[in-house]
Amino acid sequence: MRIVALAGGIGGARFLRGLKDVVGPDDEITVIGNTGDDIHLFGLKVCPDLDTVMYTLGGGIHEEQGWGRAGETFAVKEELVAYGVGPSWFGLGDKDFATHIVRTQMLGAGYPLSAVTEALCDRWQPGVRLLPMSDDRVETHVRITEEGRTRAVHFQEYWVKLHAAVDAEAIIPVGADTAKPAPGVLEAIAAADVILFPPSNPVVSIGTVLAVPGIREAVVAAAAPVVGLSPIVGGAPVRGMADKVLAAVGVEASAAAVARHYGAELLDGWLVDEVDADAVESVAAAGIACRAVPLLMTDPAATAAMARTALELAEQVRR
Repeated sequence: MRIVALAGGIGGARFLRGLKDVVGPDDEITVIGNTGDDIHLFGLKVCPDLDTVMYTLGGGIHEEQGWGRAGETFAVKEELVAYGVGPSWFGLGDKDFATHIVRTQMLGAGYPLSAVTEALCDRWQPGVRLLPMSDDRVETHVRITEEGRTRAVHFQEYWVKLHAAVDAEAIIPVGADTAKPAPGVLEAIAAADVILFPPSNPVVSIGTVLAVPGIREAVVAAAAPVVGLSPIVGGAPVRGMADKVLAAVGVEASAAAVARHYGAELLDGWLVDEVDADAVESVAAAGIACRAVPLLMTDPAATAAMARTALELAEQVRR
């Protein structure tokens, strides 16, 4: 079985770890990772979502945080602060710096991001094929108004520095409209037996992937069933501040509203948590098969059960 998953950072990475636990040795998983969170810091290209997937599946993630490296130290960051060099709000650790240095050197030598990602994965052996959504530069920006001043900030500044404390007025995937899917992305979607939308942010993770011309169209045209898992449980994000960016695109923070946001054109099946069982009927009325099951990734067994249920629903709705 060939499985394709569109994924963002922590939620997507943890779901993929559960998915790996339930597939067979002959099954293939291709992950199309969001690069809209990418940012240039200290002259280095940082790809937070790609790295979170790579570290999580490769056994190097800081489990409590869900991002960054296990056993990390921050000597370089402390020295930069001592020199008065910012930004200090983005926590790059010493081990993490090595990844970004290698990536930046390879990009500078002319390798595309997809080839660089493959080379980095040679070390981590994540057990999936990890593809950036595009080799082209795409950055998600957020329009905000602070103290009467309207401006656009990089998503990382909005999320990490400002903690989404300011209302998001618009989400702009800068560069997405002219970007091209990375090599292998459209081919993987077309050849897939199952396409999954993990419980990643529907606006700035999966939404940004779908904003690259050709990817949404490929998912719609694919013969494979498309099944998503709600990142909203009981009217609130399981992790992070997805409600802030959902509001910016006029979508209520509810499991049913997110399903309708994707729409029956994209989704064949949708999983909601048991606390949102009352959403099943309205999602089904929108033309999307819906089931209510436990959706909290409390431990590896619970996560594996979620992935297994998603694959089972895919079989039930197979076109």
